[in-house]
Amino acid sequence: MRYLFVTGKLAEPALRAVLADLAPKVGFEHEVAVLNITVAALLTPAWIARHLTISDDVDKVILPGLCAGDLTPLRERTRAVVERGPDDLRDLPHYFGLKRQEDYGRCDLEILAEINFAPRFSWQDLLTQARHYQNQGADVIDLGCDPGARWSGVGDAVRALRQEGFRVSIDSMDPVEIGDAVRSGAELVLSVNASNLEAARDWGVEVVVIPDSPSDLDSLERTAERLQSWGVPFRLDPILEPIGFGFAASLGRYLETRIRHPQAEMLMGVGNLTELTDCDSAGINVLLAGFCQELGIRSVLTTAVANWAATSVRELDLARRLVYHAVRHRVLPKHLEPNLVVLRDPRLRKFGADALADLARRITDRNFRIFAEDGKLHVINRSMHLVGEDPFELFRQMQARERIDPSHAFYLGYEMAKAMTALTLGKNYVQDQALNWGFLTRPETTHPPDLDGRSSDRRVSQAEE
Repeated sequence: MRYLFVTGKLAEPALRAVLADLAPKVGFEHEVAVLNITVAALLTPAWIARHLTISDDVDKVILPGLCAGDLTPLRERTRAVVERGPDDLRDLPHYFGLKRQEDYGRCDLEILAEINFAPRFSWQDLLTQARHYQNQGADVIDLGCDPGARWSGVGDAVRALRQEGFRVSIDSMDPVEIGDAVRSGAELVLSVNASNLEAARDWGVEVVVIPDSPSDLDSLERTAERLQSWGVPFRLDPILEPIGFGFAASLGRYLETRIRHPQAEMLMGVGNLTELTDCDSAGINVLLAGFCQELGIRSVLTTAVANWAATSVRELDLARRLVYHAVRHRVLPKHLEPNLVVLRDPRLRKFGADALADLARRITDRNFRIFAEDGKLHVINRSMHLVGEDPFELFRQMQARERIDPSHAFYLGYEMAKAMTALTLGKNYVQDQALNWGFLTRPETTHPPDLDGRSSDRRVSQAEE
């Protein structure tokens, strides 16, 4: 295959360096077309079609990922395949499949998603919540019962969920509730200790063993021995405790349990950390999933009640694939799962002050270009290059130089707010594109005004040649 990579003058050296290393590894021939523009991100397919010569031996034309617009004008000029590459040229190895191995995405950690206080839900709400968790990646729906009252409808709820195709576990210490649930199709009981041990021999399903009190590991041993003598399958859960209430010691008990039972199935309830810590849950879930993967704990129970932990099921679904790959291939869990990097972007891309100043000299139309880097906002069009930290002050300066109608002001305010968010959090800002929030990113459709009526080439003026 022969590839033609299209770029601008600013990115040419870096692109050539990346391709020199990449091409031999992937096995392709290549050439680089450097168009007469400084910033490649401002290219459009229509403009490229007028200025690019494509030889007949090219099999594929790869444009910068930020090259916005319909590819048809360029595709009509060549037999070669035309497509966009990654937004950042440093991601070309990912684009060609070098960083992620073919088996990335596999996992062996089961996720149980608990519906807290399930008896308080209507049937329709229960079904909606179960479907939500399933769509987020849950394998089993755990029905959390109310410790203060016995749920007379637990059997009906389990039966109904099973008829909808869900795997169901029951979270209760009440033998009566548990009995109704397992007779209706629940496949796992959370939990069993000395208080309900005798009833467990008759349920006929797998159970989760917990200690009588979190620090009493010997009680977990005694309960497990009795269940084993009866032939009842079980998973061991030494109980994760919150920070300040024995968190470190509880991790030690998981390690000790694995030493005592090298082959036993184990479960960890992660909610005691994610729900009870003032911290976004994604990082905590990754760390706990990594702990489980290394220790051979093959199931986790999560809740999603606190707003900062509301996406825990999805986070664990992504995390279990990341840690499986890292442990299996003995590689760092880095540059593998960008969807888990939510608050800040993995890398910041910068045009630099010189490139932006050069762009400002070349622009000849009234359309505003907004950039955000190094703690500053840049606003550029044919009559101005403003730089500052306060969007309100910048807007006053813009109004002093240009007449801005209300719809355009609304658009500029929206983009300025995004740019300030990017500066605040250390994210990349690209005008007319959604900020990258990992798996939380919401697709964005913007309607940028075109003051000069050249919508197809709004990002590139003829004077930039």
